[in-house]
Amino acid sequence: MVKAYLRYEPAASFGVIVSVESNIAYDSSGKHLLSPALEKIGVWHVRQGICTKTLTPSTPSRGPSLAVTSIASSPSSLIAGGYGDGSIRIWDSDKGTCETTLNGHKGAITALRYNKAGSLLASGSKDNDVILWDVVGETGLFRLRGHRDQVTDVVFVSSGKKLVSSSKDKFLRVWDLDTQHCMQIVGGHHSEIWSLDIDPGERYLVTGSADKELRFYTIKHESVDGESGDGGEDSSLQNKWEILRHFGEIQRQSKDRVAMVQFNKSGNLLACQVAGKTVEIYRVLDDTEAKRKAKRRVNRKKEKKHSKEALEGTENGDRNNENKGDNATVNQGPIETSNHTVTVPDVFKLLHTIRASKKICSITFCPITPKNSLAGLALSLNNNLLEFYSVESSETRKTLAIDLQGHRSDIRSVTLSSDNTFLLSTSHNAVKIWNPSTGSCLRTIDSGYGLCSLILPTNKYGLVGTKDGTIEVIDIGSGTCIEVIEAHGGSLRSITALPDKTGFVTGSADHDVKFWEYQIKQKPGQATKQLIVSNVRTMKMNDDVLVVAISPDAKYIAVALLDSTVKVHFVDTFKFFLSLYGHKLPVLCMDISSDGDLIVTGSADKNIKIWGLDFGDCHKSIFAHADSVMAVQFVPKTHYVFTVGKDRLVKYWDADKFELLLTLEGHHADIWCLAVSNRGDFIITGSHDRSIRRWDRTEEQFFIEEEKEKRLEEMFEADLDNAFENKYTPKEEIPEEGAVALAGKKTQETLTATDLIIERLDIAEAEKKRIAEHQEEKNNRNTAVFQANPLMNGLSPSDYVLSAFSDVHSNDLEQTLLALPFSDALKLLSYLKEWTSYSEKVELVCRIGTLLLQTHYNQLLATPAARPVLTVFSDIFYERVKGWKDIFGFNLAAMDHIKQMMASRSDALFHDARAKLLEIRAQQSKRLQERSDTGEVKRKKKKT
Repeated sequence: MVKAYLRYEPAASFGVIVSVESNIAYDSSGKHLLSPALEKIGVWHVRQGICTKTLTPSTPSRGPSLAVTSIASSPSSLIAGGYGDGSIRIWDSDKGTCETTLNGHKGAITALRYNKAGSLLASGSKDNDVILWDVVGETGLFRLRGHRDQVTDVVFVSSGKKLVSSSKDKFLRVWDLDTQHCMQIVGGHHSEIWSLDIDPGERYLVTGSADKELRFYTIKHESVDGESGDGGEDSSLQNKWEILRHFGEIQRQSKDRVAMVQFNKSGNLLACQVAGKTVEIYRVLDDTEAKRKAKRRVNRKKEKKHSKEALEGTENGDRNNENKGDNATVNQGPIETSNHTVTVPDVFKLLHTIRASKKICSITFCPITPKNSLAGLALSLNNNLLEFYSVESSETRKTLAIDLQGHRSDIRSVTLSSDNTFLLSTSHNAVKIWNPSTGSCLRTIDSGYGLCSLILPTNKYGLVGTKDGTIEVIDIGSGTCIEVIEAHGGSLRSITALPDKTGFVTGSADHDVKFWEYQIKQKPGQATKQLIVSNVRTMKMNDDVLVVAISPDAKYIAVALLDSTVKVHFVDTFKFFLSLYGHKLPVLCMDISSDGDLIVTGSADKNIKIWGLDFGDCHKSIFAHADSVMAVQFVPKTHYVFTVGKDRLVKYWDADKFELLLTLEGHHADIWCLAVSNRGDFIITGSHDRSIRRWDRTEEQFFIEEEKEKRLEEMFEADLDNAFENKYTPKEEIPEEGAVALAGKKTQETLTATDLIIERLDIAEAEKKRIAEHQEEKNNRNTAVFQANPLMNGLSPSDYVLSAFSDVHSNDLEQTLLALPFSDALKLLSYLKEWTSYSEKVELVCRIGTLLLQTHYNQLLATPAARPVLTVFSDIFYERVKGWKDIFGFNLAAMDHIKQMMASRSDALFHDARAKLLEIRAQQSKRLQERSDTGEVKRKKKKT
């Protein structure tokens, strides 16, 4: 009989407040902050400092490719999240659901920006392309190509009619979205452009690069197109397409490159975040203030010139020259004052410099201005921390920091309590106690650099072994460090409990293995009982101790040394028993099975070795991970083993069959530590990405052979994906003025959808023939009963073909139809006439028709058989579409009329009542549910 195993699945991830790959953003209300947390987006309530929602992709995480790399919030409740695999997910922040997924980019998303209405979304990527998306229709409109390096930022200008993109190729490009072409290429930067932004009034556009200055551009609007820039016909023709005109520069305070520039919503502040610890905040003056400042500057210059010339005149003793100089100055004055030019320093004035404790990853202004301050600013730091500042005219104040829900650096050890109710994790400066089922942080205790930890069987005390060689005794109930014991002269690498629950053993880099006993006693002069730890024995080794393990019967102690060997000694006498050698590099982790038969060692040489503890023979050496094996642990009372490594993977093994059972992906960086629950129903892993993940055992069974086949299929699909982007095919040369292309990309899903359409077309054609033949037989009075094709589920041929499009995502429709051969496209066109009768499918049918016509235009013109199809197509389509357009227009006008009538009857302002209606419906359904529940209870009572 084939052995079945129970599957482990990712269940929870916690400990990450904000990850470094993406920016942060406020939602439209200004109450919530959206922060990237590896593959998830956390929605934080700023006032309460708690995470209210987590937006998690439904597809299983496939490692770092799914990390969030960009976030943008729309004026509505929608949020766009860009990911490392080039996909964009549109989330509804109120419901916490993913509305749609847009696939088009081949590289990680680097920039996302909504237009003011929130109907269009522009995205930039590492694949050098900019794609414009229709958010309402959930489709890609077109792809803009022209940049020679990754796009770093995008912004809409001229009321959303034009788009400006910046890139690492040192150029800005201005795109006309109506004609889909590049209008202007702006040079002048000496290094990569990292960020750009436009003020709400669309007066100025600012760019930030590695240059010492911020560059500013004025934006020419269509309303003033008639005005000539410098006078003269030639200059006006030359400047016709100049949307951005260079305005000037302003010197920055910091030498680091600019990471982000952003205006606040009111446009009176500009923040410049550098790739370091500072944010420079500039005050933006309005036109009248800027002109006044420019006038003062001109007058000061005039006075300086006047006084200088007067001084020179006195020194020379030439009164005539002095008078001439005075007259010249007086003549120049009115000219200079009347047409004084406003420069960048007249508009932008440095107000404050915010210095953070760690490197800043991203900044964002709050869309709502707090009381008694100019603006609210949120910062994300690279040590898993969110900080909030209030910007006032005189100073900047830190108002809040969200830091308790995660470690400041990577997690070095995790330990579960004996009843699995809480979890202890250590990092470089803190110990945290977590509830593993909910992921909430219960306690935070300052500590040294914890390398290993242990919770004592009473579950009241925790022990932390530090890099300094000390043991810190933690009182879990009160969340305090009650004692620090100087245990070793070197870093304390390993701590393990004795099976009899009376003590523990520590191993250190000072070559010592120490045995400790603990008792809970009342010290003289103290009111409460406390844990007293005492060293009872010490075993000297001849090299640094890396790991210590005790056999369940407390007979043997295994010690892994820096010389890549494992020495096994008797616990009672310290007499040498076995030496396990075979690893090429030091053993970093090991564990002994519950029955004491097997010992598994994991090493920096990427292998795990399974040994018999009776004779020290190596049963099997397995190449387990692509990097160092960092932790290994048996599932209690079994010979199943979990291993984790620096290759970001968790692997599940059968140590009797030497077979890999499962590979669990999800972490985004090296995994340092592992803990298995005492029932084996879940495991906990801690990583360099600062996340702690829980993996639960499910009731789903799996078999080794099936898993092997699944892994092979995944490898095959990965090869297919690579085939779509063949690295060896010559790259298409893009002209300097840029090019436009299709927004979508070919994927496994689009090819599958195309195959399904072709298959259904063939079945429908065969069915049509059968129906025609049956009709002929019926006419010839052969009354045989017609047997429909069971594959068609009782649908007519046209409905059966149309059902193939039900699962095709609107964004993938273009690529799906592009892969159709011309013969099948012609068949598909013949069905469109019938489909137009379905009112709810008119938009879909229009899209299919127009896409097929655009793709096969020349062939359709040259094919006589296509003419009747096209004639019907042109007659019906226009009529049907116009009819539905009129109905929509009539309904919208009627709703607008009703709105005006309601507004005229009442003094109160008219508001959209959708939210209130949903609330009332929810309350009604709750009442009905309660009534039905009470009715059931009464009926049960009557029966009893």
